[in-house]
Amino acid sequence: MFTIKGKTTDWELVIGLETHIEVLSNRKLFSGASANYNPTISPNTQVSMVDVAMPGMLPVLNEFCVEQAIRMGLGLNAEISRKIKFARKQYFYPDLPQGYQISQPVEEPPIVGRGWVEIMGDDGKPKKILIERAHLEQDAAKLKHDIHPTKSFVDFNRTGVALLEIITYLDTKNPDNRSYISSPDEMERYLREIREIARALGVSKANMEEGSMRSDVNVSVRPVGSKEISKKTETKNMVSFKFIRTAIEYEARRQIEIYENGGKVSQDTMHYNQEDGTTSVARSKEDALDYRYFPDPDLLPLEISEETIERIRSTMPELPAATRARFISLGLNEYDAARLTETTDISKWFDAAVGNKPERAKSIANWMISELFAHPENWDVKNAVDTSNQGTARIITPENLAELVDMISASEINGKQAKEIFIKMLDGESGTPKEIADRFGMKQITDTAAIEKAVDEVIAANPAQVEQYKAGKVGLLGFFVGNVMKSTGGKANPAAVNELLRKKLS
Repeated sequence: MFTIKGKTTDWELVIGLETHIEVLSNRKLFSGASANYNPTISPNTQVSMVDVAMPGMLPVLNEFCVEQAIRMGLGLNAEISRKIKFARKQYFYPDLPQGYQISQPVEEPPIVGRGWVEIMGDDGKPKKILIERAHLEQDAAKLKHDIHPTKSFVDFNRTGVALLEIITYLDTKNPDNRSYISSPDEMERYLREIREIARALGVSKANMEEGSMRSDVNVSVRPVGSKEISKKTETKNMVSFKFIRTAIEYEARRQIEIYENGGKVSQDTMHYNQEDGTTSVARSKEDALDYRYFPDPDLLPLEISEETIERIRSTMPELPAATRARFISLGLNEYDAARLTETTDISKWFDAAVGNKPERAKSIANWMISELFAHPENWDVKNAVDTSNQGTARIITPENLAELVDMISASEINGKQAKEIFIKMLDGESGTPKEIADRFGMKQITDTAAIEKAVDEVIAANPAQVEQYKAGKVGLLGFFVGNVMKSTGGKANPAAVNELLRKKLS
């Protein structure tokens, strides 16, 4: 259990996340305008009359966005509602041209109901994080405050793009239930799992850097062993794992200090200050009643058929949790399986390299994690093609790595030679690993007679060390191995060298 030491007691964290992901779709949730709001696109060029609330304009629901929400719900192991309604969520902000946001009311069933995702808990065991709901709503515009010294500008390109808000669940009626996020590490694992599910399903890019995934972070603290759920604060619109972690840690310390000094934590909305990693009160936290939801008169209730749900279910790809389990069945440990499922593209690259030879899996994983991950410019997980004749860098393909691993397994090259070939590939050397090995004479010597000759020469040249070895100084075996490898230019098969030396020296 993650705990924070206070002056007189230990404290534990209770963390809730409201995660917004932009839904991938050609058009917006209620209009025909393009849903592409890429920052490189000129401001206010992807906007319809509906988006900016011109008089007389009526919303029309995008059916594909509904299907995307169902797809994500199935990926979250969640219930899918058969009938949903949309409501107007009343609040004013300059980035909201209608003066309200079309969303799904909290008192009505959302399109995605109760569900769960599985992460690795802090104790190293699988842990289910409960999902309360996920609902569809419109995104707002983007305010820009750094263009003019005295004015703010608004870009409506993002207005009306479909958002799916995923909310974690805290079972207050069952305080012994630990199926909630209880540490910064679990927060990051949860968000990464949500991101990879969304990407694997094609529901969202879920890219924090571009704002297509962002989280509101609810934090409260309580003494270890307490069953009381304390007042929470909410830090809005967090777009970085690092910032979320820092905000949680600072906010937890702030609340603990208040409690230990005899004060009370108020339910506030917090602002995160990136410069110094602190939080400060922005306003009092709203409750659902403050938004004055009422049914949108322009949108009829939507009924979702069982046939629609099953049709979408039949198109579901393998999800990250299932991929990790499959990789572990190939002999990978949990850490390696987690690293290789960080993105769907990485998982596909690994699968392509392993091919129909599961015995390659562990070696492929080791090379990917220890070498390729350190050289992201030298492998293209989305389009792995050989561009060895273009520029100074070489794009290494799954086939390249598979061939290198097979050469080691077949004793054609040793580990040192494999590393040399790999470095030449990184440096832009053309050809397959076998072609590079032939070109530079890096094939391993497996001829027993040739190795035996080298062993005999090294033994004859070092009589004093031979006597010491026979007298019990067996650590000198490494000395003899090193000299044989040196005399053969590192090409001798190390296993054969060790076997021959032990035989002859004894």
